Amino acid sequence: MNTPPIILSIAGSDPSGGAGIQADIKAISALGGYAATAITAITVQNTRGVAKVNYLPPVVVTEQIKAVFNDLDVAAVKIGMTGQYDIVKAISYALIKRKDIPVVFDPVMVATGGRKLAENKAIEALRLFLLPQCKVATPNLLEASVLLGKEVRTTDDMKQAAIALWQQFHCAFLLKGGHLEGDEMVDVLFDGQFHYFSCPRIETKNLHGTGCTLSSAIATYVGKGYELVEAIAQAKEYMNQVIAAGAHLAVGHGNGPVWHFPESHPLQPEQA
Repeated sequence: MNTPPIILSIAGSDPSGGAGIQADIKAISALGGYAATAITAITVQNTRGVAKVNYLPPVVVTEQIKAVFNDLDVAAVKIGMTGQYDIVKAISYALIKRKDIPVVFDPVMVATGGRKLAENKAIEALRLFLLPQCKVATPNLLEASVLLGKEVRTTDDMKQAAIALWQQFHCAFLLKGGHLEGDEMVDVLFDGQFHYFSCPRIETKNLHGTGCTLSSAIATYVGKGYELVEAIAQAKEYMNQVIAAGAHLAVGHGNGPVWHFPESHPLQPEQA
């Protein structure tokens, strides 16, 4: 019997479908994986922003993870929104006996609209418990600045931050350069040595859920058996495709989502 790689996403729910668990399921499925989930929070949000966050009890998060592990042969784990100290600890404890499973962590801290999505104590818990268990973390510049305690603004800053974070947490770091100025975007990976991933910037406001999508794509390729650098390269190529496919997508009235199934292009507004 053929079994697709099973990827467990541990993250929050986005009712508008563009980010969080919903984006993870789409990305994992589009790349040939089987998506299992453990929900950490129910958010009230849409393309215009996050209005409210309701965290689940930590024991419920743990029980979801254990239910998946007790039945499914998980190939990789993707972690997104954690939010609270006790939830971070719950996830860490649930994963500690499964060190054989690679973990890709997108340290969601601030929504695109500016709403804070992680308590200060939770950020400390990430440092203490979760990051040392990860294969790779994928912070943007703001998240890297929070984790490092020092502002990260340039490509040189990204390189220095990636080394410092790797030394501190013994985990590879992929620093995403989407917020840098310029026509070319560069992501910096340090896993003991530097690797660079560059691509042209696609001008669009439809970038809701890109961090969730990238980390899920990386986890899927890792779950398929790709080495980390190649998994990231493949995931970045997928990201270029989904951003381009959704660049003119008319979903919502704010920062719209990407289109997770680029081989099946949606109708463009002028074609509808």
